[in-house]
Amino acid sequence: MVSQEQRRRQLAREKYLRQQQRRTDARRKARIRNSVIASVLGVVVVLSVTVFLTKPFEDDGKENANAEVSPSASPSKAPDPCEKPAAGKVETQTWKKEPALTIDKSAKYTMTMDTTCGEIDIALKASAAPHTVNSFKFLADKGYFDHTKCHRLTDQGIFVLQCGDPQGTGMGGPGYTIPDENLKDKSLKGGVYPAGTVAMANQYNAQTKQGRDSGGSQFFLVYRDSQLPPDYTPFGTVSEAGMKVLQKIAKAGAQAPDPQTGNTAPNATVVINKATVSES
Repeated sequence: MVSQEQRRRQLAREKYLRQQQRRTDARRKARIRNSVIASVLGVVVVLSVTVFLTKPFEDDGKENANAEVSPSASPSKAPDPCEKPAAGKVETQTWKKEPALTIDKSAKYTMTMDTTCGEIDIALKASAAPHTVNSFKFLADKGYFDHTKCHRLTDQGIFVLQCGDPQGTGMGGPGYTIPDENLKDKSLKGGVYPAGTVAMANQYNAQTKQGRDSGGSQFFLVYRDSQLPPDYTPFGTVSEAGMKVLQKIAKAGAQAPDPQTGNTAPNATVVINKATVSES
């Protein structure tokens, strides 16, 4: 006959095993989701981020850049260099299909992100990546990026800040996808995305060759030359002043991987208070 104490221990053991299984399942899902930045990041989306840009990029199903890099960032105690976010809430609207192409491909467009850490201006490549730039203008006009967090910073393997997910988890998107573009951009030499590049996160898996044309709203900003295969649409370049803001964010370091999502969030409070795309 089992004693009351033995039964208590048995129940405790079973509870412990269930918790371990849930944690294992969560880590497995995170690895899949984090396929954002490619097989170099292992992004986002991070422990095994073949992503997003965490790959950033290997997404466990999430919109990461699918680069299989394992962003194992070391926690830093650097002070937060950024301000408090502006009042407001994140939009949750989604759409069933890509917006109609309305931009002028011969015009110059600039995306300005007014963040808690400073202003980041991005010169957009409308002629080389029209679908991507058109989508960003559409989303910015809808206030889609306003009050959203940049949820991932990688400081090993690849060096990127990933943004564009209203959920802040690496799982969110606008409900539609856009085609990959400009993958033969002359700036991508020797398997390197140079510092200042802004590119799309996606769910492409270089091993299975699946996940093309899966970009949504998540994107990454490269703050230091990063070894990545040319699988992520490069659609913009950060201004010199914007690079200083990025460097400030990077200097503050990244947190340890989140046990649920695998994301290595920046220590800095990086929130896009307002994003606009203007024609010049």
